[in-house]
Amino acid sequence: MKIGQQPDISPAAVQATQPVTAKAAGQNAPAAARNDRKAPGVGVTVSNLARTLEATRSDDTSDVDMNKVNAVRQAIEQNTFAVNPEAIADKLLANAREMLNRSAG
Repeated sequence: MKIGQQPDISPAAVQATQPVTAKAAGQNAPAAARNDRKAPGVGVTVSNLARTLEATRSDDTSDVDMNKVNAVRQAIEQNTFAVNPEAIADKLLANAREMLNRSAG
């Protein structure tokens, strides 16, 4: 969910957040599951919206470009990877300036 986005409060989503009771779960539930319901603590329910968001999240593209990672890994293994010290120094200085500006402002 994005910041400022209104959540889906449909009747189905509200109904999906209702806790499951032992009677609703059925008497045929395994003994371990029935015993877990009697344990002290707070019951947790997951709405259909949360399940959908979790499924969507796993389908999202990764923040890491694995093709680029594999290309760099291969270049390192073949001793063809070239380091550009000027670019590294420029990035370090830019990051330092940004941090100093944040702390001053």
